[in-house]
Amino acid sequence: MPESLLKLVMPVAVLMLMVSVGMSLDVRELIANWRRLTPALWAKLLLATFLVPPACALGLGMVLPIGLPALAGLFLVAVAPGAPLMTRGAAKRGFNMQTAASYQVWGALLAPLMIPVLVAAASSLFGHGIWLSPVKLVKIIALQQFAPLLAGLALVHWWPRAANRLQQPLNLGGNILLTTGLVGLLWKHGPALRHVSPWVAVAALVLAVACMAAGLLLLGKGSATVQTLAVSNVNRHVGLAMLLSGQDFHNPRMIPAIAAYALAALLVMAVFARITRRRGMGESRRSLEKPVTTANHQLASHPVAPAGTLTAGV
Repeated sequence: MPESLLKLVMPVAVLMLMVSVGMSLDVRELIANWRRLTPALWAKLLLATFLVPPACALGLGMVLPIGLPALAGLFLVAVAPGAPLMTRGAAKRGFNMQTAASYQVWGALLAPLMIPVLVAAASSLFGHGIWLSPVKLVKIIALQQFAPLLAGLALVHWWPRAANRLQQPLNLGGNILLTTGLVGLLWKHGPALRHVSPWVAVAALVLAVACMAAGLLLLGKGSATVQTLAVSNVNRHVGLAMLLSGQDFHNPRMIPAIAAYALAALLVMAVFARITRRRGMGESRRSLEKPVTTANHQLASHPVAPAGTLTAGV
C-alpha cells in the first residue's frame, strides 16, 4: 500500500468509528460517571494514567537492553492515554462503553497539559530539552476525537433516523479500513520489525500488564467500573505516539517499539476480558446454586414425616 494512501486510510477509519461511537453516547451518563468519582479516586486515576506507565517505561529501558529509540517509543505510548477507538473496543470486549467514553474524554482533555511536561522531564534525564507544543496536541486530539464524537451526537439529536441507518455501515466500513491500514502498516514496517531485539516485545508486554495492574490496584475493588477503567488504561494512543515520533522526534526506529506495544495491548486486553467473562459466569453459577443448597439444608434440618404418621402440632 502506498505511503500516501496509508496516511489517508487510518484517519478516515478513525473518523468513521468515532462518529459511530458518538451516536451511541449518553451525555448524561458520561457526566454522571465523572460525578461519581471522589477527589481521592480522581488522584488515583491521574496516577494510574499519567504517572505509573511512563515511570514503568523508563524503568524497563534501564533494566532491559532495548536501546534508546525503543525506550523513547515506549515512553511516548506510556504518556498518551485514551486511544480514539478505546470506547468501541471496550464495548466489544463486554465492558461498559459509557465508562470507557468518560475516561477517553477525561484523558483527551488532560493530554495536552500532561504530555509536554512528562516528555520534557524525561528528556532532561538524558541531557535533552524536548518540548511538545500543547497547541499542536489540542489540534490533533480535537480533530481525531472531539470533532467526530460531536458529529455523532449531533446526528442522533437532529436526524435520529438517518443516524440509526448510518451507524452499522460506519462500523463495518471503519473496521474494514482500520484492518486494511493495520495490515499495510505492518507490511511497511515488517523488515524493521524483524531486526528488533526480542527484549522490545518483552518490554512492551510488561508495560501493557503494568498499565492494567495500575488501574486494578490503585482504583480499588474489581468492580465493573474499575475493570473498564483498567482496560481503557491499557489501550494507549498508539496513533498519537507514532505521529509524534515522526513529526517531533524524526526517528523511525521508535516505530517498531510502538507497534510492539499495540500488539501487546491487544493480547493483554483479550486475555483480561476472557478472565473476567469466565469469572462472571462462575459467580452467576454460584449465585444460582446457592438457593438450591440452602433449600436442601433446610430440608435436611426438618425432614418430611413419613406418610401416615402424626407430626407435632397436628
